[in-house]
Amino acid sequence: MGRKRKGRDISGWLVIDKPAGPTSTAVVNKVRWAMNAQKAGHAGTLDPDATGVLAIALGEATKTVPYITDALKAYRFTIRLGQATNTDDAEGKIIAQSDLRPDDAAIKEELSRFIGEIQQVPPQFSAVKIDGERAYKRARSGEEMELAARPLWVEELILVDRPDADHVTLEMTCGKGGYVRSIARDLGQALGCYGHVQSLRRVWSGPFDAADALSIEQIEAMARTEKLDQYLRPLEEGLTDLPELRCTPEGAARLRNGNPGMVFAADVDYGDECWASQDGRAVAVGVYKAGELHPNRVFNARGGDGM
Repeated sequence: MGRKRKGRDISGWLVIDKPAGPTSTAVVNKVRWAMNAQKAGHAGTLDPDATGVLAIALGEATKTVPYITDALKAYRFTIRLGQATNTDDAEGKIIAQSDLRPDDAAIKEELSRFIGEIQQVPPQFSAVKIDGERAYKRARSGEEMELAARPLWVEELILVDRPDADHVTLEMTCGKGGYVRSIARDLGQALGCYGHVQSLRRVWSGPFDAADALSIEQIEAMARTEKLDQYLRPLEEGLTDLPELRCTPEGAARLRNGNPGMVFAADVDYGDECWASQDGRAVAVGVYKAGELHPNRVFNARGGDGM
């Protein structure tokens, strides 16, 4: 028999307003301890210096993490113009400088180049793997790498503030896998003045908004108490981008055993990825085929109750 996990069998989402400093993993570990949860994970890493929405999945909700990771996200960030750094953020060493300061009109004109399906080269200091090793580890040793460009969908990129000649604040809505540091670097190059990220905040991620998030201080104050449980959000919130199909008790039983189950479908096509529910609770995620859902992720019958 396998070893039983320590902690409570608790499922759902907890949305944290991550402060600057700790890693995303450290915040996950803090929440897991505070909730005394068996299992926890997050939907989208934030750099240590970044702040904002870090959605943490507990228990059965970890099975919905890919759908939040794939969802659109919004960032508000300030770029320091006139300087390039080796990390593309304020923590790095300055490697190039310029006295040129483009005006707002020039910046807005260049922003159009970064909207839609773009190709983006990750920063040298990133978690991209090169021959099985993280790029940032090689970069720390002084190695310069040619990282392959990756596709990124940018829904929106707008100028929202110009505090002074040296700084510009932008808001971006994009898909998964985007590096805001690369946007700052590439925009600075396009403008001919260089640039790096000075501050970064994730405003929302899929259905989760910073306005509804808990601070680390709140987590610590309510740790290991029932008060914190009240902020647990249902795992179903991680599935809001997928169509919901209702199923009968018989269909739910088949789905929970990993078999195709009958569902009541409307406005879905053969082959669509959907999730099935019974009495509002998630039963399974899978592919819809001819009146049945063929499951690829199945939820524990207690997975949505938070206990």
